[in-house]
Amino acid sequence: MKAEIQRIGEETLRELKELDGLEALQELKVKVLGKKGSLTALLRQMGSLSPEERPIMGQVVNEVRSRLEQAWEERSAELDVMSLQKRLATERIDITLPGVRVARGHIHPLTQIVQEIEDIFLGMGFQIAEGPEIETDYYNFEALNLPKDHPAREMQDSFYITEEILLRTHTSPVQIRTMEKLFPRLPVKIIAPGTVYRNDDDATHSPMFHQVEGLVVDRGIRLSDLKGILLNFSRQMFGESREIRLRPSFFPFTEPSAEVDISCMLCGGAGCRLCKGSGWIEVLGSGMVHPKVIEMGGYNPKEVTGFAFGMGVERIAMLKYGIEDMRLLFDNDLRFLQQF
Repeated sequence: MKAEIQRIGEETLRELKELDGLEALQELKVKVLGKKGSLTALLRQMGSLSPEERPIMGQVVNEVRSRLEQAWEERSAELDVMSLQKRLATERIDITLPGVRVARGHIHPLTQIVQEIEDIFLGMGFQIAEGPEIETDYYNFEALNLPKDHPAREMQDSFYITEEILLRTHTSPVQIRTMEKLFPRLPVKIIAPGTVYRNDDDATHSPMFHQVEGLVVDRGIRLSDLKGILLNFSRQMFGESREIRLRPSFFPFTEPSAEVDISCMLCGGAGCRLCKGSGWIEVLGSGMVHPKVIEMGGYNPKEVTGFAFGMGVERIAMLKYGIEDMRLLFDNDLRFLQQF
């Protein structure tokens, strides 16, 4: 048996040197060491040997197996090199051909607008604050002077999860959360960009959209401070020649409240199709923070005052870029998005 094992080993080594492909190499390995291989067949006969002969034959088998496995690895490496050299000899690369241009993504127009708004207000000393998108009824309504029986709740068709939990309808809850967090520190001067949800869906509304809330609370804050901040913002966002006007309005969390218009970018205030002949375009809502809201935030409304404003990011984008249908901002049509 010893002679037969050594013979199989020598013959296998000779065959290895003559092989010219990795597939043939694998076939030879199966032929010798596979389940039905010649060396495996001899190993099964070791059970008939005497206890004295088994360790001797085991040593012989291990030596032959070790030599064969090493020879297979060496021959496999040689054949790999030969295969690569053969490929290089037959393949040619024309390095003068132009490369394939890789498509590059870019920032979505809504994200561009949010970043621009943030940069403008950061430049005026504001800080960025955040709050949860899944909000409690208390922070979304009650703390903002909207008790459960308040008729203004009907102005917002809300997505309720439970009786007390809903998807926030505006970024205004961040006002209360920020004041609670910072109390008694002054001034409070933040903007809060974020996603909000209402049950709307048409050319100018979406069930999911984006707002930027602004809040300033300090001693001696006046309506003129609000107007100055918003005039500066409007000119940086829409052009240095823009003017603004404040029209009386109603919001439960501000008193007095005002809608803010800017002079039309297209006609400069003369009247055109964009501004519907008025010369003005509505951009956001604002007002002096209601004393009850200041109180709910932990501050004393007899000692401090504040102003707040809120703008729709989609509204700003549509005005800045001349977009007539808000749904284009959510359709992910590359023909549209590549323009930005």
